[in-house]
Amino acid sequence: MIQRIQSIFLLLASGSAFSLFLDPMSFFEVDKTEGLTQSSTLFDGIFNVHDHIIMLVAVVLTGIAALAAIFLFKNRKTQMTVSRIVIVLGMIIAVLAGILFWMDFKLLTAGTEIEVGFGIISPLLVILFAALANHFINKDEKLVKSMDRLR
Repeated sequence: MIQRIQSIFLLLASGSAFSLFLDPMSFFEVDKTEGLTQSSTLFDGIFNVHDHIIMLVAVVLTGIAALAAIFLFKNRKTQMTVSRIVIVLGMIIAVLAGILFWMDFKLLTAGTEIEVGFGIISPLLVILFAALANHFINKDEKLVKSMDRLR
């Protein structure tokens, strides 16, 4: 059913993924861009999901998959599979963001100050909420199986 706790967690996972578009300082903000080339992701001083196409696609797929999983409540096995996909996509976003940032971070000058934005924990929240949703979906599946045995 849509009013189950896993639906709330999936909605929170989707909201966490889509929140990466709302925060202009999505991951990191740098004060000085000396030493960066024009093509680097930190050249504008802001590191967000718009800096790399793969990260943009992964964030959109994560948000849409989490929303779609809410409406798969009649088929719990498929819902669990989709929530696992959301977990994997969240991990891909976190790892890709770390790699892309680290590649440009090495080019920054030593005096550059970095401010951490909310977007750095957003992929971790996606993973956490999708894992909690997967736990409660599995719990519902076990409950239904135990009721079927009693019949």
